[in-house]
Amino acid sequence: MKKRVLFAGMAAAFGIAMLVSIPHAAVAELTAEERKLNLDSFEQVWTTIRDQHFDPTFGGLDWQAVHDELRPKMEGAGNAQEARGVLIEMISRLHLSHFGIMPADVYKNIDAPAKKGDRGGSTGIAVRVLDRAAIVTSVAPDTPAHRAGIKPGWEIRAIDGEEIPPLFPSIEDEFKNSPRKEFYLASAVRSRLGGAIGDTVTVRFINGNNEPVEKTLELEEKAGKKIIFGNFPPFYLTTATDTLEHGIGYFTFSCFFDPITLMPLFESAMKSFMNAPGVIIDVRGNPGGIAQMAMGLAGWFVEEKNVDMGTMRTRSNTLRFVINPRPHVYRGPVAILVDGLSGSAAEIFAGGVHGLPRIRIIGSRTVGGTLPSAAVRLPNGDGFQYAFASYISREGVELEGRGVIPDTEAFPTRQALLEERDPVIEAAIEWIQSQ
Repeated sequence: MKKRVLFAGMAAAFGIAMLVSIPHAAVAELTAEERKLNLDSFEQVWTTIRDQHFDPTFGGLDWQAVHDELRPKMEGAGNAQEARGVLIEMISRLHLSHFGIMPADVYKNIDAPAKKGDRGGSTGIAVRVLDRAAIVTSVAPDTPAHRAGIKPGWEIRAIDGEEIPPLFPSIEDEFKNSPRKEFYLASAVRSRLGGAIGDTVTVRFINGNNEPVEKTLELEEKAGKKIIFGNFPPFYLTTATDTLEHGIGYFTFSCFFDPITLMPLFESAMKSFMNAPGVIIDVRGNPGGIAQMAMGLAGWFVEEKNVDMGTMRTRSNTLRFVINPRPHVYRGPVAILVDGLSGSAAEIFAGGVHGLPRIRIIGSRTVGGTLPSAAVRLPNGDGFQYAFASYISREGVELEGRGVIPDTEAFPTRQALLEERDPVIEAAIEWIQSQ
């Protein structure tokens, strides 16, 4: 298999989000050279999918007909935004995750130093949409939101004067039967909270006393270790290790990247948990990354040799994900927490160990975006992410478009968050104690 399989399971957050929301591009008329570059980009995207898609039948789609239909639209595109829209329309015909277009102006700032005018600004707020309400689920320490006194459980009602609740009904109706509904709902809020480092965003909340509170936050670079991976936008790795009630071990991390940093931290955590009555591994909100890291993580709590976590298939090769146990493995119960923002490699991790002894998947159904992918630059300067392989779990389930369905469903609630409680962790503790 080609070396690029090491990049398998790239974050669904890019592939899905780029199909949903693209920053507004300049609407200036295109020059003759720019039109040519857009046509070259169209042909590169179409040809790449034709030659490298893992399914040569394209799921029954006539790929040549798609080309012939949409090329005239690209020829008639009057500005960069229209041209980009044609590319997005083309790849959306596949109805798969991990295909996306990233505007050229985003790329300009990927490697730039953190200063005003760069992208990547963050408030420090994590948000989920619960019962058509945008609820703050956590606030990262030492971030603008933390310093402003914002608390989990607060509801976001407006961002920069735009009312937020009216955004949700159409999304819920459109994706009511899709595992990606939670992702799309949260993305509608997160995209409005983001911006360039140094920008400000004004947010109106309903606090824990059900009173309106307005805060203006200056965006800062995201917390964690910044990771540049090929042509993808930056990722930020954060981890946390804790000991919960009854001595249960807890480990969480934000993405499946930077194994040189992440794997030793996970090793240290697992060694400290060897005598714990149970371990919780929390990949909620984790968009994925390098899928092969899932095997290394699972090796700390799967005793049997050569356990198959699933298979990854390209058009010409198949790769088995096989767990090789560590010399000393943890032999107690392991709860893996997932939610509707757990994607890609996080799903391969959870789906790959689902059903094994002593392991329980707890939370809510995952994104359903497990396709391994790569990213390249197009002639017009845009970025193009494309999937080149499929993944089937050890149980023979294709997780793309389905997601990992937990053994035990558990969801956060606004009231629990206001009480500084986490119902998903509580469900994991209850299960561990029952073993």
